[in-house]
Amino acid sequence: MANMIILFLSFTVINLAALQGSQAVEYTVANNAATTPGGIRFTNEIGLEYSKQTLISATEFIWRLFQQNTVEDRRNTPKLSLSIEPNMDGVAVSSNDHIRVSANYINGFQGDVRREITGVLYHETVHSFQWNGAGQAPVGLVEGIADFVVLKAGYVPNYWAKPGEGTKWDEGYSVTAWFLDYCHGLRNGFVAELNKKMRNGYSDNFFFELLGKTVDQLWSDYKAKYNTN
Repeated sequence: MANMIILFLSFTVINLAALQGSQAVEYTVANNAATTPGGIRFTNEIGLEYSKQTLISATEFIWRLFQQNTVEDRRNTPKLSLSIEPNMDGVAVSSNDHIRVSANYINGFQGDVRREITGVLYHETVHSFQWNGAGQAPVGLVEGIADFVVLKAGYVPNYWAKPGEGTKWDEGYSVTAWFLDYCHGLRNGFVAELNKKMRNGYSDNFFFELLGKTVDQLWSDYKAKYNTN
């Protein structure tokens, strides 16, 4: 009887390990600018371990927000890497599940750099798990969904556009994020459902299917709410 219990427990542990392995993402973080002012600031104020934990936390937050409760719901991303890079323009870029952050930006940022880079990592991590309509979705929408996640995670920086600002719904980044938040207010889980629809293609008609209004009507309503038409 004792042997049967041990065998059962061993089988359970193996099954749990297999299940976790099928969902596991390998995370790596490297500071390739360790001797530069930005790389030194990264080490002193952010750090490799905190950055890795942020990637993990961001991944789990994205899965919850996108309502991706099973492996089948999610984009297969076996590895997500982050590197701090010297001599890099801009803030950050994500390509092939590799996030690169500028050491120059870290060095020059005025304020709480750990909080700032946390928000940046949340944004860039989204690109490794969201659907982009098989490349057909507007770039502004893809970037807006990434910033919507930043908004919901509570890392909105003070330099973002304010709600109601912007000239078009797919302008991207914070402009589109605030618009998506408005749509989310009309239907809880809207962005999760929109992302799911974008798995294999894209159409502006997705907005009508989910909210009963065209995206242009929704944008007009949104602008009217803030009297910014």
